[in-house]
Amino acid sequence: MIAENIQRIKNQIANTAIKVNRSPDDIKLVAVSKRFPVEKITEAHAAGQTLFGENYIQEMQIKRQQAPPSAIFHFIGHLQSNKAKIAAATCDMIETVDGLKLGKALNNHLQTLDKTMDVLIQVNIGNDAKKAGVKSSDTEELLIKLNDLPRIRVCGLMTMPPFEEDPELSRPYFQNLRLLAERLKEKDLFSAIEKPELSMGMSGDFHIAIEEGATIVRVGTAIFGERLLTE
Repeated sequence: MIAENIQRIKNQIANTAIKVNRSPDDIKLVAVSKRFPVEKITEAHAAGQTLFGENYIQEMQIKRQQAPPSAIFHFIGHLQSNKAKIAAATCDMIETVDGLKLGKALNNHLQTLDKTMDVLIQVNIGNDAKKAGVKSSDTEELLIKLNDLPRIRVCGLMTMPPFEEDPELSRPYFQNLRLLAERLKEKDLFSAIEKPELSMGMSGDFHIAIEEGATIVRVGTAIFGERLLTE
């Protein structure tokens, strides 16, 4: 079932990309495996899925040890500075850097580990009180400061827009994140990369996000079904 779901999602990604004259190869699928047992990750990995997303750092730490060695893990939940040490040692990418304090903590731990890490800045594009992330208006200042930290490389932006029943209503938020990334790129603030990553879109609206320029989509329930594990 998981293999069939992954293939269906990849087909949808490809069809949507082609419809808007984009290459399907430019879009990465993150299988959101939070609160699923590691056996589900192993099953998805056997079906060709290598990129996984987790929301809870201790859960990721355990799964990382048990998952296939070639599995790649993105952290996509809210990360507290006091968990930066675990994140620095465990993650392949952190998509949710939303402040300088967290950036400095990660940089310090990465320095100790003698490694670098790709990160995304989480932007609260809809000014949603229920969502984490830096304000759009403060993103440029944060990016400039994070660029001074040698052990992290800011590769783009990530957002979770306010929940809407109609996926089409998410389109303006995705557009605004793309436009923000374009403005920052024009100022050469993503100088270390050719094109900024845009992580946006989930199970219900990833097709809209791709139409608006997403390079990373995060899909959980459409791959794994309803979550069995609880808080």
